[in-house]
Amino acid sequence: MASKRDYYEVLGLSKGASEQEIKQAHRKLAKKYHPDINKEPGAEEKFKEIQEAYEVLSDPQKKQAYDQFGHAAFDQNGGAGAGGFGGFSQGFQDVDLGDIFSSFFGGGSRRRTNTGPQRGNDRFMTVRINFMDAIKGKKIELNISLDETCSSCSGTGARTPNDVVNCSSCNGRGYISRRVQNIFGMVQETQSTCPSCNGEGKTIKEKCYACNGKGFNKIKKKIDVNIPAGINNGQQIRVSGKGERGTRGGPNGDLYIEIVVDSDKFFKREGNDIHVELEMSMVDAALGCQIEIPTVYGNVDLKIPEGTQNGHVLKLREKGVKDIRNGNFGDQYVHIKVKTPTKLTTEQKELLRKFQEFEEKSSKNESFFDKLKKKMKK
Repeated sequence: MASKRDYYEVLGLSKGASEQEIKQAHRKLAKKYHPDINKEPGAEEKFKEIQEAYEVLSDPQKKQAYDQFGHAAFDQNGGAGAGGFGGFSQGFQDVDLGDIFSSFFGGGSRRRTNTGPQRGNDRFMTVRINFMDAIKGKKIELNISLDETCSSCSGTGARTPNDVVNCSSCNGRGYISRRVQNIFGMVQETQSTCPSCNGEGKTIKEKCYACNGKGFNKIKKKIDVNIPAGINNGQQIRVSGKGERGTRGGPNGDLYIEIVVDSDKFFKREGNDIHVELEMSMVDAALGCQIEIPTVYGNVDLKIPEGTQNGHVLKLREKGVKDIRNGNFGDQYVHIKVKTPTKLTTEQKELLRKFQEFEEKSSKNESFFDKLKKKMKK
């Protein structure tokens, strides 16, 4: 059997990671490998591994046990002589044995099963939009499947409120207790989820007819989502209450929509700035001109100064993307590409030769100091 990977390694963290770093790493990886999003082979197993690592490292007591003993802290089949507790004597004075025993056996006398309402998990999905919709914003309609709390029983799953009774096996606690002797020869009280009520603490005498006792109904629903102007590729939109269903009447989680923006053939986005390339003839570049150029908000007139060189960049202020946080606009940058003609008529060639002769003549008439100044400028 393959050994488990280090939980810190699973989350891409070092051993001294803070609680906030653990949460951030879990959220990022859970979104990446969630089975609803990632259909690649092995993604589901990876997701389970991430959840297992987070469950331990996000719990201070379990994290303390794991930092001290590694996976052996949760292996009930392990033994001290097998090396699983090789570091026990060194850290004995710094360890709360109650916490360690609790971790070994899935709970101790201080652990209680939560039988109250529990919020559902968040869901993730991806939506692809075109470039201009990301710039200007858009309202889109999504079809989603949703577990909605049954309106007839308000999520209890019972026909009437009187049909919800305490579980007779666990007396409404949601767990059952038993006393066992641990590997150190000490008698320890352990707790496990009640098999009769699956930890709910309640059972139902007569099920709700509308949901058949489930407490929810799976429905298909259309929802409107506002894509804000200026949203960028990879950013997310949260839709409250449209995630996975809660338990025991708890609210649904949230739906996170990751936006994927298609590229554009003409416009290139960098942050909130827009970049475009503009080809022009060498004549227009030399003499200067005024040209109409497209922006993401429509065409505008742009003055090309005479003597413009290939690769020169002109800026159109506030013709970039609106920042979704502060409302400020980026700029648009126009990159000049001077185009050299490849097919010339006889008349055009003659005119260019005359221009060339004129240039050569002007160059010869320059004084030594004029030529020296030009050379130094270069």
